[in-house]
Amino acid sequence: MIQTAKTTSILNDQFVDMKFITGFTGLTDKWFYKLIKDGEFPKPIKLGRSSRWMQSEVEAWVQQRISQSRK
Repeated sequence: MIQTAKTTSILNDQFVDMKFITGFTGLTDKWFYKLIKDGEFPKPIKLGRSSRWMQSEVEAWVQQRISQSRK
């Protein structure tokens, strides 16, 4: 199950694209689309033809993976 970060206001967050996510993690876009399909990564927010994610959700996902690897 994906846990998402809670913020007090959406204005304190920002939209990021797949280029940001792949650069931040070093993983490929193909890998992330598989994770999305499998329900293991947050679904994108569609803005017209663009897909974006909330940066807080991406960071929470990475933090969760770090925590899982430290158990």
